Amino acid sequence: MDQSQINQLGDELYQAMLKREAVSPLTSRGFDISIDDAYHISLRMLQNRLDAGERVIGKKIGVTSKAVQNMLNVHQPDFGYLTDAMVYNSGEAMPISEKLMQPRAEGEIAFILKRDLTGPGVTNADVLAATECVMPCFEIVDSRIQDWKIAIQDTVADNASCGLFVLGDQAVSPRKVDLVTCGMVVEKNGQIISTGAGAAALGSPVNCVAWLANTLGRFGISLKAGEVILSGSLVPLEPVKAGDFMQVSIGGMGTASVRFV
Repeated sequence: MDQSQINQLGDELYQAMLKREAVSPLTSRGFDISIDDAYHISLRMLQNRLDAGERVIGKKIGVTSKAVQNMLNVHQPDFGYLTDAMVYNSGEAMPISEKLMQPRAEGEIAFILKRDLTGPGVTNADVLAATECVMPCFEIVDSRIQDWKIAIQDTVADNASCGLFVLGDQAVSPRKVDLVTCGMVVEKNGQIISTGAGAAALGSPVNCVAWLANTLGRFGISLKAGEVILSGSLVPLEPVKAGDFMQVSIGGMGTASVRFV
């Protein structure tokens, strides 16, 4: 793709987000979109957000668990950028009816970094050494693509279907919890709807963060000290609407909750 096509599609996705009007899949339009093209489209979309005054506060890894891969028929991870306009505190009301179109909640483990991670060559030991703390979180993903009919290039171009996210109200050292076997329980409106474990995300959330650091290293991008890294869902995506209340609990790590309005 040439730069003008990349700019056009990145601007279109940004406008779709602002107007809350989903667009047809980019991969259905006759373009030959490579995954690298899709990442450049996402960077154009991100630049629009930065130009509007947002700032990057972290990054996310998407499509890491088999449950999510099978649900979306996308069979490799991707990544996107988190901005300060996306984050909410645990228990806070989240205005999805104003900001999102097709929201789905997923329970994850968030990593807060205390030093940079720059690939290639980042190991799991490097990830643990660079992590200040971990905490439960919800990511509320959203797609600017109609009916979630996404190929990998569509979700990559759409900033990995980033929507909003909620961080828990506790933080623990990554060395004080077994990130492979830790159990997750997700409740919606008082009912348990799914359970998972750290191993659901590429065998360990630590593997996910190492993958992200090494993948971004190919683009000359680092994970930065102070950034929030969302390591990928451990459970299936759950559609949500205004009026729903959700809570995620992770053994040894605490809880995060969100009320949708």
